[in-house]
Amino acid sequence: MSVFILRRLGYALLILFGVTFITYLLLFMLPADPARQIAGRSATPEVVAGIRTQLGLDLPFYEQYGRYLVKLVQGDLGRSYIQRSEVAELIGSRLRPSLELMAAGIGFELLIGIGLGVIAALRRGGVADKILMAFSFIGVSAPQFIAAMLFLYFFAMQLGWFPLGGYGGPEHLLLPALTLGILGSGWYSRMVRSSMIEVLHQDFIRTARAKGLSRGRVILRHVLPNAIVPVIPMIGIDIGIFMGGLVVVESVFGWPGIGQLAWQAIQQVDIPVIVGVTTVSAVAIVLGNLLADLVIPLVDPRIDVKKH
Repeated sequence: MSVFILRRLGYALLILFGVTFITYLLLFMLPADPARQIAGRSATPEVVAGIRTQLGLDLPFYEQYGRYLVKLVQGDLGRSYIQRSEVAELIGSRLRPSLELMAAGIGFELLIGIGLGVIAALRRGGVADKILMAFSFIGVSAPQFIAAMLFLYFFAMQLGWFPLGGYGGPEHLLLPALTLGILGSGWYSRMVRSSMIEVLHQDFIRTARAKGLSRGRVILRHVLPNAIVPVIPMIGIDIGIFMGGLVVVESVFGWPGIGQLAWQAIQQVDIPVIVGVTTVSAVAIVLGNLLADLVIPLVDPRIDVKKH
């Protein structure tokens, strides 16, 4: 296990290097000028040039990226051009809201997705199966912005069940998390349905039924634990995606998470914040996948982690 973890951490370092390199290169190639953004439209060319020199933006790409890597190794994500604060502090201040939304959103995804997938698999080919699969298709295809606006309009404005947005108690968290859960549950329901159908035809399921076990017991003790294994890597990916920021949902509901911070940084061409959020997102994805790989053998002991 320790060798496996070390090997995955080695891969993680390569991934982080690639992510930061590509992100920095793309930002370097942008026609936008952060120095002009900081100085303002009325600033003279001399002032803009001075800011560019002060921030090191006049250096070649390899020197700028090299400086960033040196600071990153020391745990320094840099300093925001616009907000004049450390990037680590800015991300840290948004970490709790992002964690809360991530946990609630994934919870709703699993609750809705696994439930619908089980029902669809047990009613394979029937009316319920077709309706639920159509619902899941709509969920995975619906644009986040449109769905979030519709949920906000009906449940908050028309029905008044939830606040219109903001950050606070559970009433503020429920609607954005439910939006994420409904939109993301389609992937889980389709995966669980396919996996359950496959498991239901296995020999050990027929043996369990031949022993006289009830249908509910067979499903809960034998089918579901095996069918849920393919879902675990999806959870690991979602952890990374959610921690990287849900720009659309956070913007619609006024949720002060990492996604909102990233969107503000993109609008202001705040390069250190953009690269910092991208790096944190990459770390979250790597750790989420590592966690999924470690959990899978606990759910199904037949899987050997050494082969992954």
